[in-house]
Parts: sequence; C-alpha cells; structure tokens
Amino acid sequence: MTLNKSTFRKNCLYKLKNRASHNRFYRSSLVNKKLLELLKLKKRKKILLYYPLGMEVNIVKVLNFLRKKHDVYIPFMVEQSFKMVPFRLPIRKKKFGIYESGNTLRNIKKIDIAIVPVVGVDGNLQRVGFGKGMYDRFFEKLEKKPYIIFTQLELCYTKESICDDYDIDGDILITPLKDIKKKNRKK
Repeated sequence: MTLNKSTFRKNCLYKLKNRASHNRFYRSSLVNKKLLELLKLKKRKKILLYYPLGMEVNIVKVLNFLRKKHDVYIPFMVEQSFKMVPFRLPIRKKKFGIYESGNTLRNIKKIDIAIVPVVGVDGNLQRVGFGKGMYDRFFEKLEKKPYIIFTQLELCYTKESICDDYDIDGDILITPLKDIKKKNRKK
C-alpha cells in the first residue's frame, strides 16, 4: 500500500498528540537554540514567525528576542489565508485557537525569512500541515520566496514524495534531534 498525504498527516498528528507533554519545554528549547544560531548566520531583518499552538514548537522566546532588532511579523487570518501583521501585544486567541496580534492597514509583501510549523514533511521537504492550506495560499501571493525554516517537535518525515505541487517547500527542517536541509537549493 502506498502512502498518501492524508494518511501521513493522520499518523503525524497522532504522533504529536501522544508525545509526552512533560518534555515539550525541553524539546522546544533545543529547537529555539538551533533557530537562533541559524538566524544569526542569516542576518536578515524581515522575519515571519508564528505564535505556537500546543503541538507546535514554542518559539515565543525566539519571537521576543528577534523583535528587539528585526521587523517581526505573525499571521493574521483573512478568509482562507492570512496576511502578515507586525508582532505586538496584546495577543488574542481567534479562530482555530490561533493567537494573533491586532490587524494593520499596512500591506506587507516582502520578507527575508519565514519560520513555519509543520505536521510532517515529505522527501522533497514539502510541508504537510493541518490541512487548511493557509500557508500554501499565503506563499503563493508573495513576490519573492523567502528562506523557509520548518520547525517540528517530533520528526515526522517520509522519503516518499506525497505532497501536491502547491504545497510549500522549505529550505531546512529543524527538530530537537535532527535537521534536514533541502538539496539543490540556490541561496
């Protein structure tokens, strides 16, 4: 039986939900350390991050650290996708349990780096998310593709190519124990 995206997503979500919660803080701190080291090398200013849900890597420390010297944005849901808004307090819980900053009139179209949570990734380092397609629709609208960093608390990876053409691909996947870089990507 060949693996398909839907089955892979279910398996990854099961793995994430049943992961012991007592070491999520430790696993997130390992990813945060790797993220900060990588971002120091990149020296870019405009960064899209996410405000974490329970199964995602908690990058709040990275968010707070980066906002001191960089333009930091987080998603703000708009219909079937989202737009970028500057990260600022207060954060409010919205649809699907996603935390957002307030809306802005600014139309931000360019970022240098995007840090994106994943449920799983396939052999082409393409993202398997929660199945809503928000990140796919968002990145389709950008003028220039940023350097994309995927984060994951528990490695859920298949060497098979199961994603669709429209699924975004990352440049690197960072997990607590293993990192996977995209091959043949021009920087």
